[in-house]
Amino acid sequence: MDASSTNPAGGAGFVRRFGTVPAGLLLALFFALPLGALLVSAADEHGSAFVRLAQDPLVVSALLNSLVLAVSAGTVSLMVGVPLAMALANQSPERRRWLLALLGVPLAFSGLVIAYGFILAFGRAGFVTSLLARMGADPASVGSLIYTSAGLVVAYAYYLIPRVALMLYPAIANLDRRPLEAALTLGATPLRAVFDVALRELWPSIASAWCLVTSIALGTYGTALALAGTQINILPLLMYLKLSDGQTDFPLAAALSLLLMAGCTCVLALGECLARQRRD
Repeated sequence: MDASSTNPAGGAGFVRRFGTVPAGLLLALFFALPLGALLVSAADEHGSAFVRLAQDPLVVSALLNSLVLAVSAGTVSLMVGVPLAMALANQSPERRRWLLALLGVPLAFSGLVIAYGFILAFGRAGFVTSLLARMGADPASVGSLIYTSAGLVVAYAYYLIPRVALMLYPAIANLDRRPLEAALTLGATPLRAVFDVALRELWPSIASAWCLVTSIALGTYGTALALAGTQINILPLLMYLKLSDGQTDFPLAAALSLLLMAGCTCVLALGECLARQRRD
């Protein structure tokens, strides 16, 4: 009989020491190596891609449009997701299981499937557009809204709202309600008690959820391509243009990728800092 079978602590020590090796290998294979390839490609020709990136007016416009779109989608998702998470926390366990299953449905589809679903429902010949046309609306005007920036915000929010609700539901369900009840007993209005007591405890979780969905919206590609094509100038679609035209510019596309990744990383880092404040 070997030592590992008679000493369970030895097996646990092996797991503690080497259990992270598979995750480290996956991180190196699917993150470090592609990132290194991007850095090498962007640094080609003595880093001239970064100079052209700074001088290209389309890049500045795409960055601003991407930030506006991501912030708008994240804010709309938060405004709907927070009340939805509160409603989930107040449901019975049986009803809550059904609602959680329904919330998971939008997360099961890819961005392209969601975009085509919105086109079939709200496009120029969509089902909802046809119903509104029978009521006197102009189908050309109504059907074109889904292809604008506002339409992208709605499409993004469709699959970002469930993420917000699923992230915030545990925090709201486990919230200590005794300070809230004490504030109500002392004469505070329900709205004042929520803002002064509940949100004081929940705001780091709410802010980190906003940062997560905003970073997702900042880097979303498939939904924007299916709905807007290249009509809206945002960073993911600008990268698509740099890689799909006849004169492919790999160094500039790599520099754009690094810029987009830096933006998403900054937003996620902000969320992590806020979540750490809550833990501390």
